[in-house]
Formats: sequence, structure tokens, C-alpha cells
Amino acid sequence: MGRYPVYQSPVLDAVESRMRRSGDAHGYLAGDPRPLVTILTEDDRTVKALGLTHEAIAARLRAFTDAAKRAFGGPVVVEELWRVQLEDFRGRLPCPWGHPGLYAKTHVRLERLDTGETLQWTDLSLHMIEAHGFYQGRGSPYRLDPEKVAALCAVRAQ
Repeated sequence: MGRYPVYQSPVLDAVESRMRRSGDAHGYLAGDPRPLVTILTEDDRTVKALGLTHEAIAARLRAFTDAAKRAFGGPVVVEELWRVQLEDFRGRLPCPWGHPGLYAKTHVRLERLDTGETLQWTDLSLHMIEAHGFYQGRGSPYRLDPEKVAALCAVRAQ
């Protein structure tokens, strides 16, 4: 399970169960009552309506992440329009879909200098967008609404 379109399945049920199990108010679904399949299909519809792909969105966010990593965590201005900073924490996180490998515990904060708008994400967020089309539930501190990301980050189709 990992690509789109997404259909309800026992595998997706297990993923949703793992995401909801902790009851963490700051988790992937953060109290969003919608079923995971609904979240995935609504965000997929939004991305397609924008003429984009999940891969294009993840690539744009990864470019900002990589710029921040090259700055060794200090804030860096990208294309004279965005300030990005990365914090790296000890430990690694698994993908809730069960993909092999672990993702660094990072916190990336992006600010658009002309508007003051901000976004935040993690390395795991990038993986979940690219591999699963998952932008997290409404209310999650790491929710990346595809429309907001596309506008704020000037995402272009690949």
C-alpha cells in the first residue's frame, strides 16, 4: 500500500490504527475524526486540482530542507523570498505504513519573508507526502495543507 488512488483495505485500517493508538494530540491525525482513506482521497483530489503531484510537492519541500541542512541548522534565506531553519533531534522515527528504514527527527520551519506565512514539517513528513500522499490530519501541528504549500512555496509541476 502506498500509491494512489487509495482504497479502504485491511492494510490501511492497520495504518490508521497505529496513527490513532497513541491518542497524541500532536500526532499524525491529531483528533481529525475523518477516516484515513477520506483524508488521503481529499488531499489527492486537491493536489490533482492544482495540477501538481505529491512528488512535486515533496521535492519542493525537500529542496528547502536540503538548503537548511547545508546551513548546518542556522537560518538561511532561499531565493531571497524564504527563510528556512532546521532543528535536528536525537533519534529516528518509523513510517506508520511500515516501510523499512527510519527517518531523522527533524523540525523544519519555513517563513515566507514577504507575507510572514510559515510552515513546518519533518523528514518523515516528506516521505509520507511522496510515498503515500499523506499531509496529516486537520489539527496536526505538522499538517501541510496542499493548497497552502503550493501557494506559499511556489510549487510547480514537474
